[in-house]
Amino acid sequence: MSEKRLVKLRSDQMVCGVASGIANYLNIDPAIVRLLFVLMALTGGHGVLIYIVLAILMPEESAPVGKAHVFDEEEIIIKEA
Repeated sequence: MSEKRLVKLRSDQMVCGVASGIANYLNIDPAIVRLLFVLMALTGGHGVLIYIVLAILMPEESAPVGKAHVFDEEEIIIKEA
């Protein structure tokens, strides 16, 4: 079972990936979260402050770890100079 974490997403980021990370965590459209940040920014400026704090504190998603490909002797080609 995979554990759901609140992380910044690189795949769907517009500025820092905060809104897309929150949207992914809550299973909602990122446009809704971005709109909420804009509305909070326009009504008192708290949206900007919250976004900056989250951009600093939220961890980035880790890159998927791939497996190394083992080469056979037949796959290695050495060019002659």
